[in-house]
Amino acid sequence: MFVINCKNYEEISGEKIVKFVKTAEKISKKFKVKIAIAPPQHLIGVVANSSIQILAQHIDDSKIGSTTGFIIPELLKNSKVSGSLINHSEHRISSKEIKKLVLKLKELKMISIVCVKDVAEAKKYAKLEPDYIAIEPPELIGSGKAVSKEKPELITKAAMAVKSANNKTKLLCGAGIVSGEDVSKASELGSKGILVASGIVKAKNWDKIMTEFAKSMV
Repeated sequence: MFVINCKNYEEISGEKIVKFVKTAEKISKKFKVKIAIAPPQHLIGVVANSSIQILAQHIDDSKIGSTTGFIIPELLKNSKVSGSLINHSEHRISSKEIKKLVLKLKELKMISIVCVKDVAEAKKYAKLEPDYIAIEPPELIGSGKAVSKEKPELITKAAMAVKSANNKTKLLCGAGIVSGEDVSKASELGSKGILVASGIVKAKNWDKIMTEFAKSMV
């Protein structure tokens, strides 16, 4: 699983998100790698009909109807969105909310990716059986220093923690991944995929960097 979080980077603002997603579609098809993209929330509708999975960057524990300004998973599903990140380090939420949202996405048969900062959180939230646990040490996010090189033991321990909790949830590795070598190393350590952001979005040549990452995954 190759997840790209676009955050609110200017590089994919406006119509540029369409080109970005089309590039990912081409790479996904060419290398037979599952790619999912989480665009800025206001651009989800622009690319929701993509042939690859589109994710929300965040969802709210709120109800359908008279709730203003909340991101509602039921409505996202109706717009062909596949799932969502939950508890990203830049948008942390409470344990109670995480539990409710994982259960909600399960009910809706949507993908849940719970972001965690350490092994303890990985073990705790893997018990909820989300589809993925993404481990990202906050201090390495956007640093260009990959967790697979800086803290390789973190991936190994997190993979073991997730596996001990259940056999369904898969581990994704995030934070500082900027090269195919980083991707390969993460896989060797037990990661079943990656969660990346600036390493892809801010690259000058999207086709080249996505190709490098995809090749490293296969």
